[in-house]
Parts: sequence; structure tokens; C-alpha cells
Amino acid sequence: MDFWDIHDEYYSRVRGFILGLVKNEAAADDLVQETFVRIQKSLDDLREPSKLSSWVFRIAHNLCQDHFRKSREVPLEEEEMCASQCRTGGEDLHKEIEQQEMGACIQDKVNMLPESLRAVILLFDTMDLSQREVAEILGITVDNVKVRLHRARKRLKEILQEECTFERDERNVLVCEPIRKNGPFQ
Repeated sequence: MDFWDIHDEYYSRVRGFILGLVKNEAAADDLVQETFVRIQKSLDDLREPSKLSSWVFRIAHNLCQDHFRKSREVPLEEEEMCASQCRTGGEDLHKEIEQQEMGACIQDKVNMLPESLRAVILLFDTMDLSQREVAEILGITVDNVKVRLHRARKRLKEILQEECTFERDERNVLVCEPIRKNGPFQ
């Protein structure tokens, strides 16, 4: 496969994965660029073209790990709470905005997970990779992927229960509301 075909096919997914791990736009951009530089340099060394996806994400994951080690950067905690209510507008626009806010709220909560659990969720649930591919990327067993995935989902459920309330509004649309911890005006 040609480098530019790989770049075009994987760029947005790799960027999303890296950004989900490092949570810093500038660092993510640098790591994405370095990922594709390494892919280009090593493309001739790829032994099993059928495992291209795992190979690409393994490079990205390793670079993220190097980034964390070099900078001793601890992934940031959640910076924003769930969005509260949608603006008025057309019904379709209203629903679309609510869905975007719900997605942003869930992504904020995923970002609260430790990196090892967050990586599994991002690769398996968000990027739709198989458990075997996730195992190859992370350098762990398929059984360990299953365990981490179970723990990640369990912890995410706990975080959502601690941080948000989910209610249906008058139109029967699920809405996420942050739980206020420091009084009614904070």
C-alpha cells in the first residue's frame, strides 16, 4: 500500500486516538506528524500487510507513551462539566445540538479514565477495532483487553453516576445535567 493511501485512510482516526490520550491539541498534532513520519520510514519493513491497522495504531500508542515519559505529563482531569440545556430553534437543530452536547459530555467523562483504560475504550468502542487488534496495538493479551474493557466501562458508569444526572425532557430526549457539588450557584 502506498504511504499516501495509508495517510488518507488513517489520519483522522490516528489523530482522534492520540488527542483522546494526550488531550492537548498541539502535542497531538506533533505526535500525529511523528506517527506518519515513522510510518513512512518503516513502511518497507512492514512484515504483515494484513495487520496494517494494528501496526499504525501501535506506532501512535508507543509515541504517546514516549510523550508521557518524556514530559512526565499526567493526563488532564476534566475541564468542563456537561452542557446543560440546548438553545431554542428548529426541532432537528435542537436534537442535533443535544446529541452533540451529550457526546461531548460522555467524551469528557471518558477523559477522566486512566490512560490504560481510556486507550482500550477509544480503540475498541470509538474506533471499532477488534479485541485482537487492540491487543496488538497495546502489546497486551486479548484476555487483558477484555478485562480492561470491562473495568473501563464499569468505571465510566461510576463516573457518569457521580458526575451527571440523565433525564428525559418534555420531548422524551435524554439530557445530561451536571451534578452541582458546591451549592446551587457554583
